[in-house]
Amino acid sequence: MIDGLGLEDVYGATIERIKAQGGDKSRLGMGALMWICHTERPLSPDELCHALAIELGSTDFNSSNIPSIMTLVSCCQGLITADKGTSTVRLIHFTLREYLSAHPDIFSRPHSAIAEICLTYLNSRQVKALSADPWSALSALIDGNPLLKYCSLHWGVHAKKELSDCAASLALQLFTEYDGHISAALLVARTGFRPDVYTGPLWSALHCASHFGIVEVVDALIKTGYYDLNEGNCWGYTALSLAAEKGHEEVVKLLLRQEEVNPDKPDRDGRTPLSYAAESGDEGVVKILLAQEKVDPDKLDNHGRTPLSHAAESRHEEVVKILLGQEEVNPDKSDYRGRTSLSRAAQSGDERVVKILLEREEVNPDKPDIGGRTPLSYAASYGHEGVVNTLLGQEKVDPDKPDHLKRTPLSHAAQSGDERVVKILLGREEVNPDRPDNGGRTPLSYAAQAGHEGVVKILLARDDVNPNKSDNLGQTPLVIADRWDRQGVIALLRSHEAAAHSAA
Repeated sequence: MIDGLGLEDVYGATIERIKAQGGDKSRLGMGALMWICHTERPLSPDELCHALAIELGSTDFNSSNIPSIMTLVSCCQGLITADKGTSTVRLIHFTLREYLSAHPDIFSRPHSAIAEICLTYLNSRQVKALSADPWSALSALIDGNPLLKYCSLHWGVHAKKELSDCAASLALQLFTEYDGHISAALLVARTGFRPDVYTGPLWSALHCASHFGIVEVVDALIKTGYYDLNEGNCWGYTALSLAAEKGHEEVVKLLLRQEEVNPDKPDRDGRTPLSYAAESGDEGVVKILLAQEKVDPDKLDNHGRTPLSHAAESRHEEVVKILLGQEEVNPDKSDYRGRTSLSRAAQSGDERVVKILLEREEVNPDKPDIGGRTPLSYAASYGHEGVVNTLLGQEKVDPDKPDHLKRTPLSHAAQSGDERVVKILLGREEVNPDRPDNGGRTPLSYAAQAGHEGVVKILLARDDVNPNKSDNLGQTPLVIADRWDRQGVIALLRSHEAAAHSAA
């Protein structure tokens, strides 16, 4: 909230002065405020200056229209500043953003306006002339066209929020040449696409519109009859997968109304629209897809993972419940690494999901993967105290179960350095605090290497821990600590050794 120092009156009066400047000064001042308040991320001075140079609907970008950042600061009557530390332009104070948010009528449909400007820029002759294969000179292209990346990656976000007829028309104009447009390549580049791995089409117009979730534009593209609705992009994602991943329910419904759409088509990784919706955690989309007769709720991808596995790892409690309500779903199914949904949830640290899975009789709480690691091992390694306690409350869980390298949950916890988890495990009488692995290394050895002084102290306080035990290479914890230059641990070990000698 804006404080009671009269700031609201000050801001209101300043904005009126900006408007009263008239002409370009008023346009630049109000335009700068609108962009700064409503963009998806902070803009650099060059990006903002280029944005305000664009003439709506023009087929040419006139570089002579680009104002200086000092001009913009002046036109905004000091309400904006160029932050040298972040290389961005921002409002002068957070209370100004609060004021502008409380007065939405100051700007008329800002997201539509930004979408229209972005699309005008992407449709300009200069941008259309840029190479659509920017892999070898991407940074140079962006440096020479500072607004290009923002417009390519975010125009659709603004259009989805407020789609004007003008923005819809400009989007369809862009899509007439989208296959060879640099904005398509930039959108794909953000996904980590490598042209030496995959070949074929990048993103079609339908893929783009579905990714952004713009229902009206998707509908218009479908009605052209030009697009194969099941065609995959460079990753094999269909339009339905892209919409499902982003949680665009209305686009998902629209696509599923088309008879030719396969609701369960996998991509190159074998992942289906349901798999992506489950990972993203969109309950609505998950329910819509599960209502489709052809959708397999337990379908394996190329790594042997199910939608439940992805939902559990991503900590989506409600989606996990929905999937567990499907008869076909096996809650204890292992992927090709032997990992179950419980194992994934334990690693992520979601105690609620872990408890939901443990309620199912079929779930083995101590099931090892192909490396012999149990859910407890993963929870201990990542320091998830709540999950560790929950799993230790299961009768079938062995708190000292070694993996194939003979490393125990305590060994992993000691290496990661979580003192609370180490104490919990040491509180179980079944746990051997000095148990060596296949390399002869003890929990103390791993804690010493990592420099976890707190864990080292805890272990040294145990009478059943030998601080001088050598591993298979003849290295004691002190030798290892010295090798890794862990000065604090070295001091602890030497102090403990000196105390032991004194007591003797």
